Amino acid sequence: MKLTIEPAASIEGAIAVPGVKGISQRAVLLGAIADGESRIDGFGRSADTETALSVVRQLGVKVDDDGSETVRVRGVGLRGLRTPEEPLDFGNAGTVLRLAAGILAGQEGRFELVGDESLSSRPQERIAEPLRQMGARVETTDGHAPVVIVADGGATRVVEPNLTRDHTERLLRELGVSVRRRGAEISVSPVDSLPPVDVRIAGDISSAAPFILAATLLSGSELLVQGVNVNPLRAGFLDVLERMGANIAVFNRRTESGEPVADLEVRSAPLTATQIDAGEVPRLIDELPLVALAAALARGETVVRGAAELRVKETDRIETVTTSLKALGVRIAPGDDGFRVRGVPSRPRGGGMGSFGDHRLAMLGAVAGLVSREGVRLEGAEAVAISFPGFFDLLESVTQR
Repeated sequence: MKLTIEPAASIEGAIAVPGVKGISQRAVLLGAIADGESRIDGFGRSADTETALSVVRQLGVKVDDDGSETVRVRGVGLRGLRTPEEPLDFGNAGTVLRLAAGILAGQEGRFELVGDESLSSRPQERIAEPLRQMGARVETTDGHAPVVIVADGGATRVVEPNLTRDHTERLLRELGVSVRRRGAEISVSPVDSLPPVDVRIAGDISSAAPFILAATLLSGSELLVQGVNVNPLRAGFLDVLERMGANIAVFNRRTESGEPVADLEVRSAPLTATQIDAGEVPRLIDELPLVALAAALARGETVVRGAAELRVKETDRIETVTTSLKALGVRIAPGDDGFRVRGVPSRPRGGGMGSFGDHRLAMLGAVAGLVSREGVRLEGAEAVAISFPGFFDLLESVTQR
């Protein structure tokens, strides 16, 4: 689908975005192996979260889903998943595949995990090898999907080089599992069973990020984002924008289902350049394409390092982001593990770009069109449905021209 995004004057209004995709996926998978019926409120509708529902159904789990924000999952117990007759198809949902691999390593039987062309190109040995260390038999196809698991049980201790998102740990604690963190080490005590999941999922910061950036860059903007997850291990985008000079007020802080939640008030502000290094990258890996656009309109040179992970996302986002923004008149250069942007505090020219089938690139193109002089002709706009099917309608509702 080709879409032309015209330049905007400002962003004004109030929005709420779909629930955190990663928590929605985790809640479905944990609900599948819980005892009894789990209730998930605020379920974030997207192609990837629908994949989680499809996968647990293939594993013998009943799901009550009427298309609303509430989903019920009838768990079959910790070891109750059945071996499917056909390979489990994960489509483009890399997170679901990685999470499911860990769960299936504790089941009896043989499971084959497959995905689409994009998912099959991403490295999977980084999940396969730790599972082997725990005693599972895991085979990959030249380090990629299809992944075959033949397993029986075990507990684990994880040491991470940099702090990463902790949605799994928080959700397990909500279920009464003993999860302890000491610095970079996380330990999880084994359990004989899990109680049903009862969770309310707040808005996804990754879905809110394009709106926040557009409101920051367009003069005269005033935007309220209601009920968004501000987990500090996921909200690095807010920290970076504030460091660059953004005017973002975080208020009405509260805790919902073990996760920090707040409302955000965003007003336009001029930005200055910054630097992002490896230690900060895990907290905003999905928002780095938007950081590149922010840097394009900031004063000075912004440098992002330590983000080699971008090369194994839905696309090689170092290459696709730099290629796309260059075509719009942005002065950006790729590096081995990041990029450099020489910012100019004025609107970029605009032009044409493609999403490459990547939802983050489609959102980047939309915001770039709003803040450009000539607009952006975006090819492959439908890719937003991977994480945010209603993105363009919501964006139009707060765009002033």
